[in-house]
Amino acid sequence: MKLFRADLHTHTVLSPCGDLEMSPVNIIKRAKEKKIDIIGITDHNSTKQCAVLKEVGDEFGVFVIKGAEITTKEEVHCLTFFENDNQLFEFQKFIDAHITDIKNDVNRFGYQCLVDKYDNILEQEENLLIAALDVGISEVEKKVHQLQGLFIPAHIDRVNNSILANLGFLPPDLEVDALEISKNVKYSDFIERNMYLKGKTFIQSSDAHYIDDIAKVYSLFEIEEISFQEIRMALKCENNRKVILNK
Repeated sequence: MKLFRADLHTHTVLSPCGDLEMSPVNIIKRAKEKKIDIIGITDHNSTKQCAVLKEVGDEFGVFVIKGAEITTKEEVHCLTFFENDNQLFEFQKFIDAHITDIKNDVNRFGYQCLVDKYDNILEQEENLLIAALDVGISEVEKKVHQLQGLFIPAHIDRVNNSILANLGFLPPDLEVDALEISKNVKYSDFIERNMYLKGKTFIQSSDAHYIDDIAKVYSLFEIEEISFQEIRMALKCENNRKVILNK
């Protein structure tokens, strides 16, 4: 087995809260500088920047796992990841069918730019991407798993937009592939306050909106090689694969 550094929560210029420096090339170059082997692209309620990130990542030798950070009807943030473009396309159709129709106010929320590998702006997303979907967390989870994706409630230690803050608990019938904690907490401190979650797989991610935030924290994946299926096995602790928190 080998250890690979993974930061699975990164926003690009497509997210309204993402800095305009968060272009595909800048993100991948920074990940490379920080010795990140696996980076998750998780724009708010959109997968549309993933293809370019994957292309640039392949050029620089950084594995890009493609997905989105979904805001559910309960205002809970969840990370979702998919192995192939067909799954990603089907999930984007699901997002488009369920996102609340609110127009973005650039002056209030920021730009939502779709760019190419050379940082050229291809278009600007008109709908506000940080708006919630009109479906609940259970329906989102079921759709992700129907498409054979990965479903990870995000930054569950936070006091806003987290499953514990907004629902008060982790529903026992919700099928999660892992749980994410933010860079602001130590796992040992968090689990001491939430002992019923001990035994779950946890990841820790930067939730980077700015270049300097990339890899401020990361998780270590102990796997044979970098692939979507190896990552899945590590999250499930199968065949001696596992995730180790670096902090």
